[in-house]
Amino acid sequence: MPSRPLIVRLRNWVGDVVLGIPLLQRLEDAGYQLQLLGKGWARDLLAGHGWAVETLPATVRERTAQLHRLRLQARAADPGFERRINAVTLPYSFSSALEMRLAGLRAIGYRHEGRGWLLQRALPRTATQHEMAVYWELGSALLEQPAPAPGRITLRTAPQHEAQACTLREQLGLRPGYLVVCPFAGGTFEKLDKCWPEFPRLVAEALPPLGRDVLICPGPGEETAIALRDYGSCRVARGVGLGAYAVLLRDAALVIANDTGPGHMAAAVGAPLLSVLGPTDPARWGAIGPTVRFARGDAGGWPSLADVLARARAHGRMS
Repeated sequence: MPSRPLIVRLRNWVGDVVLGIPLLQRLEDAGYQLQLLGKGWARDLLAGHGWAVETLPATVRERTAQLHRLRLQARAADPGFERRINAVTLPYSFSSALEMRLAGLRAIGYRHEGRGWLLQRALPRTATQHEMAVYWELGSALLEQPAPAPGRITLRTAPQHEAQACTLREQLGLRPGYLVVCPFAGGTFEKLDKCWPEFPRLVAEALPPLGRDVLICPGPGEETAIALRDYGSCRVARGVGLGAYAVLLRDAALVIANDTGPGHMAAAVGAPLLSVLGPTDPARWGAIGPTVRFARGDAGGWPSLADVLARARAHGRMS
C-alpha cells in the first residue's frame, strides 16, 4: 500500500492527548502514516503505539520551519500529498492553524478564534459533545465515513515501560494491591479549581485503615515539596515517565484522581478509576471506559470525604 503521510498536531495537555488516541488509531487503520507533533512527554506516552512523534519547538518561526521540513519529506514519499488534506490540527488555537498555513499544509480542524480561513477544511464545533467525540468527528470528516465514537480508549504500553515500572516498584517497596492517588490538576474548569480539597484528609485519615500502600507521582510543576508536606504517608515517585506511570496505574488496585491527565491515562489502560469531580462536566470531559466510576457532589459541587471513601471501598480490586 503506498505511503499516505498525515501530519497531526497534538494538544498540549496529557488528558487531551489520551482522548485523541481513538482518532489517531482510526486514521492509522485507514492507511495513514502518522507524523505527530506535540509536547516532549508525548513521545513516551504514545511509545507503545509506534507512532512517530516530534517535539514542538518554542517559537512560531521554529514550528513553521519544522512543519515545512515535514511537508517536504511527506511530499517526497507521496506524490499526491499536496493534492489532498494532509494535516490535522487538534488544538483550537489561531497559531496552530497559522503555522500550518505558513508551512503550505492543507489542514483540517475546527473553526475557532477566527481561524477558519487558514484551514483547508474548517468544521463547526459542537460544544455539548464529549471532547473525545469532538476529535473523533474530525476523522469522520477527513475519511468521509461517519461512525459512532467508541466507548473506551486503549493506551498501549511499550516493553521499556514495563521494565521501568518494575524497577520503580522494587525501589519503592510497593506491594501488590497498592492504591494510586492523583490529587493534582493542571488548569481550571470555567475558572474554577479542579482539585478536590479533601485529598490530603483522604490520604492522611481515610486510606491508612485499608492497609494498602499508597503511591503518588508528582509531575512537572507539581512540587515534590507539596507532595511530601500534604501526602507524607505515601510512596512518592519523582520524575516518572508517562509510559512507566501508565503501567503503575494499570496494575493498581484502585486509582483515585481529580480531573487530570493521569486519570484519563488510568481509564485508558483499564485501571479501576474513581474520578473525583466538582465543576468539571463529565459529559464533556470525564474519563471514558468500563472501569471508570465518578464521585461528584450535587449541582457541580464537590463530594464529601465519606462519599468518596465509600465509593473507593466498593470499586476496584479491593477484596
